[in-house]
Amino acid sequence: MKQPAGVILAGGLATRMGGGDKCLLPLGGAPMLAGIVARLQPQVAELALNANGDASRFAGFDLPVVRDSVDGFAGPLAGVLAGLDWAAQAGHESIVTAAGDTPFFPQDLVARLMAACAGMAHPLALACTPDGRQPTFGLWPVALREDLRAALTGGLRKVVLWTDRHGGQMAEFPETLAFFNINTPDELAQAEAML
Repeated sequence: MKQPAGVILAGGLATRMGGGDKCLLPLGGAPMLAGIVARLQPQVAELALNANGDASRFAGFDLPVVRDSVDGFAGPLAGVLAGLDWAAQAGHESIVTAAGDTPFFPQDLVARLMAACAGMAHPLALACTPDGRQPTFGLWPVALREDLRAALTGGLRKVVLWTDRHGGQMAEFPETLAFFNINTPDELAQAEAML
């Protein structure tokens, strides 16, 4: 399997944080996105950011910014589809997604997702911790993007319903705190303490 491209999912509304871009909030003296890029970029062939609205606010990161092609903030699957469309144009066979509000994910995320898919015709896997599946951290095949587009157009929004339909595997990650995500000001303070 060729090395996948990477897509950071940052297209949400951040309602519990009061709106705006969570990934641009400061963490450890820099925007949270800077740490996420530094963690994911060495693991992938190429990296893009999924975000909606004016892309110029991310100009300092030197990443292609891909917006959802499905209207109405359709959730993480819309970001996955946007990433798959970008990857298809760039000639990649798969992508790995990471959430833009989860700064401590494993530095071997991609390797472990790929290992979980050994032998699959269309490698598809989600990270899984003792707390359950982590649906924004996955390996997604470009070959299934039209199926995903049809599912989204038909109203599907739940990640695991789509991945289960296609025999998605689970990559086990025992380190629960690795997928600690930041949704509130209190959780941002907690992440600062975790650094």
